[in-house]
Amino acid sequence: MIVMLLWAGAFKMTAPGAEGIIPLVSNSPLIWWHFNLFGPYIGSDLIGITEWLAAFFIIAGYFKPQAGIIGGLIASLMFFITSTMIISTPGTTMLVHGIRYMTFLGLFLFKDIISFGVSFYLIGYFGKKSVVLNRVSA
Repeated sequence: MIVMLLWAGAFKMTAPGAEGIIPLVSNSPLIWWHFNLFGPYIGSDLIGITEWLAAFFIIAGYFKPQAGIIGGLIASLMFFITSTMIISTPGTTMLVHGIRYMTFLGLFLFKDIISFGVSFYLIGYFGKKSVVLNRVSA
């Protein structure tokens, strides 16, 4: 999760990364306004920075579990938003012989549903660590 967030966040801070997410953000019912407000390049940078923040909080969670909870919450919100893009972005599915299949774009977004679940796992993991540490120190 940490590597994916750092790598994806860094890519979003490049011109190809910003241009690549324009159709996703523009069609999202939750963050369509984001690029209207900031433009695609600054908007994409902000998304990348948010991914980096989540990664750094998750890393910090191994030393201070409350930080990991925050990282998991940030990641959960991000992956919830991007998971909805499977439904809202044109071209995520195609009809083949009467059956709807995910396209490469749909499969690319599908990983965010899995990451959404991993984010919840991290919240629980760091939450348990926090409870154990608070019991020991009390």
